[in-house]
Amino acid sequence: MSTSEHRAPMIVVAGHLEFADREARDGVLAAGADLQASTRTEEPGCEAYCMSADPVIDTRVLIHEIWVDEASLAAHFEHPYFTEMRAVFHRFERTGGEVRKFRCDLAEPMHDPEGNIRADFFTAAG
Repeated sequence: MSTSEHRAPMIVVAGHLEFADREARDGVLAAGADLQASTRTEEPGCEAYCMSADPVIDTRVLIHEIWVDEASLAAHFEHPYFTEMRAVFHRFERTGGEVRKFRCDLAEPMHDPEGNIRADFFTAAG
């Protein structure tokens, strides 16, 4: 998005899951790859859906999802792909983790029109 837009707040799901060992982590990722691809391409409102290996902690799966709004996330929770992905997680020994959802009321690019990287929300200023 090049500037801030008024629309329903998008939902970001982010966090991590811990597994007993690297083999369990890699097993989850291999078993869930097709479900991730199907969720991305077939579920309305899914802009990102990625579970990946942490490059530093070899027992950790990183979770990253973006949904266009609460309704699309709610529909995901009722979708067979969600149920199947949960079943994949339960096939492997999990030892912890935390996944949260965040409602984002404003989204902006990281760089301003001059190409400077910015931490502030510059299009909303003024």
